[in-house]
Amino acid sequence: MQYQSLGRSALKVSRICLGTMTFGCQNNQAEAFEQLDYAWSQGVNFLDAAEMYPVPVSAEHQGMTETIIGNWMQARQNRSKVIVATKVAGPGEMVSFLRPDMHLDRDNIRQAVHDSLRRLQTDYIDLYQLHWPDRAANFFGRLGYQHQPESDGTPILETLQALKELVEEGKVRYVGLSNETPWGCMTFLKYAEQLCLPRVISVQNPYSLLNRSAEVGLAEVMQREEVGLLAYSPLAFGTLSGKYLNGASPEGARLTLFPEYTRYQKEQGKQAVAAYVNLARDAGISPATLALAFVNSRPFLGSNIIGATRMEQLKENLDSVNYSLSEDLLERLELIHQRYSNPCP
Repeated sequence: MQYQSLGRSALKVSRICLGTMTFGCQNNQAEAFEQLDYAWSQGVNFLDAAEMYPVPVSAEHQGMTETIIGNWMQARQNRSKVIVATKVAGPGEMVSFLRPDMHLDRDNIRQAVHDSLRRLQTDYIDLYQLHWPDRAANFFGRLGYQHQPESDGTPILETLQALKELVEEGKVRYVGLSNETPWGCMTFLKYAEQLCLPRVISVQNPYSLLNRSAEVGLAEVMQREEVGLLAYSPLAFGTLSGKYLNGASPEGARLTLFPEYTRYQKEQGKQAVAAYVNLARDAGISPATLALAFVNSRPFLGSNIIGATRMEQLKENLDSVNYSLSEDLLERLELIHQRYSNPCP
């Protein structure tokens, strides 16, 4: 396993981060423990969760992911060696059951962090992230920015001041963003510099062969400002493995169980997947390895968040860190990208 500092922090994170949003829904605690034990044995020291997990989101299962992680750390007595990231949810109908008036204000953030600490059975969180902005912006696949200042929620400065309190109290070590834009990232950084507030060390955004939109504006911000990308959905909900090609619906697969997740099911995306799968087969590697190795190769990457429901998937995903793409393969990937540019943002 490879390790590097995340942003300008003291956190030395593994190149692969274990995403846990299936824990408590698709994976029960015993299965989650098996994944966690194996990932740990392979050098993964970085776990990513969220207060609203597992996904699909529901009031019945909400919080189970953090609870399972907390139970595992207690059972293995390894809290001091694990880097735990979790997130506070922003406003939205899908999480309206969490708290009466969902916003990224002081009351919501403090309640969320205390609930997460209780479920995780710890007194600090290594990386606390804002799951999505408290304003109308281009995230979750939205394109074509429309200015809606009337939809602005909690001001960014107020949010960052609330996070500062948690850092000063020792409940949070570092702060990060998620589903954020270049403007949002730079605004957080501006306030941190001007007002001695916590400096964000990471941005967790979607990044894969089907969605390289982070390269358009955010990549320059991340590299110049030393903010690491935590790439989520690097396999685009498993589509880049090729298992859904030609209309296939494998038993137990995520999109078979939850067909409402259509983000990576656009026609242009399917054509791109077919091209990437063919390239992987020509190169003699699995499509999943090709897709993950590409993300691993990016200079702005802080860590690659992989997720799995079965152990064979987890093992293959973790093995991708040992595969380096040749210049020829990178050039051929670029040609496909030019033909199908960001088909599934």
